[in-house]
Amino acid sequence: MKFITTILTTVVTAIFSSNISASEPIASHVILIGLDGWGSYSFDQADMPYVKNLMKEGSYTLGKRSVLPSSSAVNWASMYMGAGPELHGYTEWGSRVPDLPSRVVDEDGIFPTVFGLLHRAKPDAVIGNIAEWDGIRYVCDTLALSYDYVVTQKPLNQSTTAAAVEYIKSARPTLLNIVYDEPDHVGHVTGHDTPQYYRKLHELDSCVAEIVQATKDAGIYDNTIFIVTADHGGIGKNHGGKTMQEMETPFIIFGKSIRKGHEITESMMQFDIAPTIAHIFGLDTPQVWIGRPVLSPFL
Repeated sequence: MKFITTILTTVVTAIFSSNISASEPIASHVILIGLDGWGSYSFDQADMPYVKNLMKEGSYTLGKRSVLPSSSAVNWASMYMGAGPELHGYTEWGSRVPDLPSRVVDEDGIFPTVFGLLHRAKPDAVIGNIAEWDGIRYVCDTLALSYDYVVTQKPLNQSTTAAAVEYIKSARPTLLNIVYDEPDHVGHVTGHDTPQYYRKLHELDSCVAEIVQATKDAGIYDNTIFIVTADHGGIGKNHGGKTMQEMETPFIIFGKSIRKGHEITESMMQFDIAPTIAHIFGLDTPQVWIGRPVLSPFL
């Protein structure tokens, strides 16, 4: 019996032990902005002057790949959980619970997320989630959040931006996740790579600018790192397949201690975002995470 207990203890320790050891925090705040359905294919044609300027002010790649299927819940989960669907278990567009048993679960009963890691390492951290799609709630570990708000008031993008601006100014969050659903919605209704789709991207360009300005107004800009990215792209009026239009999404990172005008050339997957955020905060990451921090953008 003692032998069996020892073996079980060893296995549990191995599963939860650190994958990448903690380092000193690089910044005190991270703002993660996700544009659902924003494919890299659109970048040249998109009229997004502010976001494109962020590439000059920071580091970027247009070659980050989604996990398969190239759908929403499975990719938001991978972004927050540092692993793919084979491990976290969320496999579909609208998964609310794991479709496969999660390889491990943490104290909150969910596959380890970057939100949970930060909450346990720094209990005083202010962690927020503002999203236009309520499916985000099922993959971001709401028990680790200080604030959780699903936006329903129309027009959605303006309401989401106003909520984010107000929250940044009032709470000065340690980590804030903001998800705009509208690029994906327009893609489903009128199609990706259409004038309506590009008009939506142009509209969101000013939303990103307002969020960055809010950190300046809150006095935290100089100690903040921003990430602008997406879960998947699209083709025609759909996504979920294996084309590069569906799988390649932009990743832009800028702010404190980030290289300017740097193109990230190393391979990057959706599940590398959580370890990159963990690296910013100096957090240990669990062994079950397969993602790696993208290190070349950091000075």
